[in-house]
Amino acid sequence: MSSIVPFIGKPLNARRMLASRVEGEAWRETVARSGYNRAMLGEILTAVVTPFRPDGSVALGSFRALCRHLVENGSDGVVVTGTTGEAPTLSDDERFALYEVAVDEVGATHTVVAGTGTYDTSHSVHLTGRAHEIGVDGFLVVTPYYNKPPQRGIVAHVEAIAAVTDRPVVFYDIPGRVVVDAEPATISALARIENVRAVKQAKPSLDAARHVVSCGLDLYAGDDDLVRPFLEVGGVGGICVHTHVVGPRVKELVARYRSGDFDVAGAIDEELRPAIDLLRVQTNPIAIKTALNLLGHDVGGFRLPLVDATAEEEAAVRSCLERLGLLAPLAA
Repeated sequence: MSSIVPFIGKPLNARRMLASRVEGEAWRETVARSGYNRAMLGEILTAVVTPFRPDGSVALGSFRALCRHLVENGSDGVVVTGTTGEAPTLSDDERFALYEVAVDEVGATHTVVAGTGTYDTSHSVHLTGRAHEIGVDGFLVVTPYYNKPPQRGIVAHVEAIAAVTDRPVVFYDIPGRVVVDAEPATISALARIENVRAVKQAKPSLDAARHVVSCGLDLYAGDDDLVRPFLEVGGVGGICVHTHVVGPRVKELVARYRSGDFDVAGAIDEELRPAIDLLRVQTNPIAIKTALNLLGHDVGGFRLPLVDATAEEEAAVRSCLERLGLLAPLAA
């Protein structure tokens, strides 16, 4: 693992605050050309699935191969043991083994982010401390789910986790799964924690996205259809799922937008619509794992309570892959 910390640090707050007051086309041009929104962990990270063997054990060899495939196909790094990685069903030892493999396979040249946030602060602190020792580059910390803490509890939770590492923490705001919506004042408070450097926002509010940017935090799209809209308000890219299968095109979208080729970026975004449709076939990661298996990546099945795709769902996933040009249509 390289000793070079693969992030640049917080961009200049003054520039972001200026940009946050610009609207419409002027906003878009300011964001794309000013150069202030430089990614600290990369522009495109893939929230990687966890492959399983037929007996349900973690398939570390397949995981290693998938990490290598992702970084060779558009991803600047991987996020390990997020929701897409079926983290709630993994033991601590399984999590740590996955971090070790990811760091060993791609950590010298790409970033590895560990999803260490849970609804138990003490457990999250433990996971974060061990992942730090293993050598990951950063941490994804989700709003505590199920126990619905007040806003000040969210801040205290993240602060306790961030205190056990000097590496960047990405706060994950996903009210659709955790019920609690992180309020603007909460984001402002999190931005005052020294190593909280970014927010992965999985809600479409552009006002909330602008607020993240105005706080001097890097903004990552947490839903794959938000990558381009968030670029327009100062985002650095996305922590994505569809990049398992369309990584190079998503990376190209970001590059085109950065260079001011807005029309081309928009065309790529539209071209990728079947990838968004694919993810909506069934609860994540059922659809993306089904797609990977159809494309020849041996990622296996699921741990309960997730279940295999039905025949109808698999057909819908296949149709999306055909529309993307990734699979040839089945013969009639």
